[in-house]
Amino acid sequence: MVTLQLRQLDVPPGQRLLLHDVSWEEFEAILEELGEHRGSRIAYNNGLLEIMAPLPEHESDKENISDLLKAFLEELDIEFLTLGSTTFKNAEMLKGIEPDQCFYIQHEAAVRGKKRLDLTIDPPPDLALEVDITSRTHPETYAALGVPELWRRVGQTIRIYQLQNEEYIEVDESPTFPGWPLQAEIPKYVEKSRVEGRNQAMRSFRQWVRAKL
Repeated sequence: MVTLQLRQLDVPPGQRLLLHDVSWEEFEAILEELGEHRGSRIAYNNGLLEIMAPLPEHESDKENISDLLKAFLEELDIEFLTLGSTTFKNAEMLKGIEPDQCFYIQHEAAVRGKKRLDLTIDPPPDLALEVDITSRTHPETYAALGVPELWRRVGQTIRIYQLQNEEYIEVDESPTFPGWPLQAEIPKYVEKSRVEGRNQAMRSFRQWVRAKL
């Protein structure tokens, strides 16, 4: 048997590495060796481990969409907590995932101030965001962990899914923000940021929100 160290593996941006027959103990050890300060993302599903390195375009879209959604929540004066690409895992289900971004909104108070989360006792994020430039989304893992709402950036659009009967159903608007056409509007301001700059796009977006309040 050939044994390799993780430092010997190099995953180019936009590519992914699949490791089969990885036990939960090995998965935990790999997470520890990779550490928290890294650019790669992981997903684990019953023995299959994926390690992916995002592209700059992916990270830019993730940051812009996240900032716009944060601004939206601020304008509506809704408390929230973002945990970025925190590793969410459940040993009982043999599943783990690192979203591009995630939000605690309805359950913000339940996790406020916590330094560690355990999904066997703590609630999952209320909303997870994935940017699908490299087709990485794992809806079955998010569904198993009980994440109520999943946003996918696919091409120039945002698709919103609601968890119903343990599977995701695509919906026309966010169940968290009924009456707000965010899936249509946010991509417009993401594109605006590319042309006019982030700050100008954020100001324009906040003005749009205030006009609708």
